Amino acid sequence: MIKHNTLFSLLILSLFIVSCRKDKPAEALANAITTSANGVYIINEGNFQFGNSSISYYDAATSTITQDVFKPANNRPLGDVCQSMYAFNGKYYIVVNNSAKIEVVNANTFVSIATITGFVSPRYFLPISNNKAYVTDLYANKIAIVDLNSNTIVGNIPCNGWTEQMKLSYGKVFVTHPTTNKIDIINTLTDAIEDSLTIGYASNTIKEDKNGKLWVSCSGDATKNKYASLHRINPINNKVEQSYTFINANDKCWRLCFNAANDTLYFLNKDVFRMPIQASALPIAPFIHQGTNNFYGLSIQPLTNIIYIADAVDYTQQGKIYRYKTNATLINNFNAGIIPSDFYFK
Repeated sequence: MIKHNTLFSLLILSLFIVSCRKDKPAEALANAITTSANGVYIINEGNFQFGNSSISYYDAATSTITQDVFKPANNRPLGDVCQSMYAFNGKYYIVVNNSAKIEVVNANTFVSIATITGFVSPRYFLPISNNKAYVTDLYANKIAIVDLNSNTIVGNIPCNGWTEQMKLSYGKVFVTHPTTNKIDIINTLTDAIEDSLTIGYASNTIKEDKNGKLWVSCSGDATKNKYASLHRINPINNKVEQSYTFINANDKCWRLCFNAANDTLYFLNKDVFRMPIQASALPIAPFIHQGTNNFYGLSIQPLTNIIYIADAVDYTQQGKIYRYKTNATLINNFNAGIIPSDFYFK
């Protein structure tokens, strides 16, 4: 029989152990990924139906790369075709297209917090408020409305075909359409399309300049005799203020991005082109030549203005990343995952 003083001692000891455990830092924080101000996450699509997509992390301060930050943190691969990533409220929302899901991970550790399912073929994620987000889709003919508290789809906005990138401006969301010549405008209070704009064919990327104007790149379609184009939109009155049309049927305009000051556009048309927002015409000469490479992704580091270009090589082996100064001088290059396509800067 255990004596009362022994029971009391055991009770005190157990309380001490519990209190010590409460003071211990969370295990997830102990596994935090070391990042720097000049770091960049690289979205690697991987091969379709191979389930080998990944997120790499490159530290420019030390010139080191971690090829996959998701799999070691979760003991499983990310999935099939990583499309995009968005940071919001201490989390990364990683859209995995062919796996029809969004992985919600801790921004410090990349440990999965939740998996949002129920999509057909998701493309891009955009938070509308702390509680709500929109997700575009390749095949669903609708935009999913996601509850960020429950991480579930709670509604849909019917659309005409494939929807791609989105931009929130003045309480409205402007949505690109790669298979039409329209831009849809969604009222975020009613979650319904309230207007649409006619622009060029196959809109893909949408970005905002320093004046709050929206720029949309359209890749066109040579088989339909529809030329690539670039457009500036006033989001206050929903008017297309300026349009630029490319002169060759095989021209493309995609991967649109801005420099740190948001006053100069960069885009891919095989080569990299650069254009001030006040330009009256499209640039003629390339800023950076593609050469024998296969340029597939483009972005600008907002702190340094360093240009990052993704080279998909042959879409089978590891891709490459090239870093350039603003005078088009090559800084360095390094291997990434398979089919690197986009970047997220810390």
